[in-house]
Amino acid sequence: MNLLHAMILGLIEGITEFLPISSTAHLIMANSLLGIQQTAFTKSFDIAIQFGAILSVVVLYWKELFVNREVAKRVIVAFVPSAVIGLFLYRIIKSFLFESKPIIIGALILGGAGLIVFELLHKEKPSALDDLAVLPYSKCLVLGLWQSLAMIPGVSRSAATIIGGLLLGLRRKQIIEFSFLLAVPTMLAATALDLIKSGSSFTLDQFGLLVIGFVVSFIVALMSIKFLLSYIRRNNFIPFGIYRVVIGIALLAVLVIR
Repeated sequence: MNLLHAMILGLIEGITEFLPISSTAHLIMANSLLGIQQTAFTKSFDIAIQFGAILSVVVLYWKELFVNREVAKRVIVAFVPSAVIGLFLYRIIKSFLFESKPIIIGALILGGAGLIVFELLHKEKPSALDDLAVLPYSKCLVLGLWQSLAMIPGVSRSAATIIGGLLLGLRRKQIIEFSFLLAVPTMLAATALDLIKSGSSFTLDQFGLLVIGFVVSFIVALMSIKFLLSYIRRNNFIPFGIYRVVIGIALLAVLVIR
């Protein structure tokens, strides 16, 4: 991996992290298309730059995270399932799931089809919850379980959380914002765990590449969040579902040809 690769991957991460299209799948596939050899460092890089994008949430939503205690408590409760599952499945996720292109492609296609079907069937009720500060803790735990599905590369963390929230009766804007907030402890923990386990083997140059990817993803993600919030005021996620299916089929064709 070189400086240009780090910048490209940071750009991809910043664009895709908050869209329901799976940033992890895009990063893994981008590594493959760029000819970047999969090593312990590149896998850690893909995880760490995701926290760069997540840091943009801290900048935009610092009041909800650090001032609004009721919302912050609910974010912490929703984080628990991911923390427990991620801790126990860390080795499987990094050594097996990140290596399996068929799983990634299958998750992209099936997730896209599921997103399309869901949007066609789902109707938001007038009574939908629009205040995160009163979200029941039981629903917070269920949302955490929904987010945990994204440990499978290709399953979008934001899409899983958003669909789970809509099924639980939250308004679209509120569950999207909650998915932003929930990403902060989730990716902070994932990045810290990975760097603790693997960081000691990285060179100074590799840490430099991490910083570049981190900064680029942070800057681009600021714009990506604002785009998504603007987009959902008048649109649904069907175009993203179609995109997932199309890109999944295209990647499947490349995999077969190779």
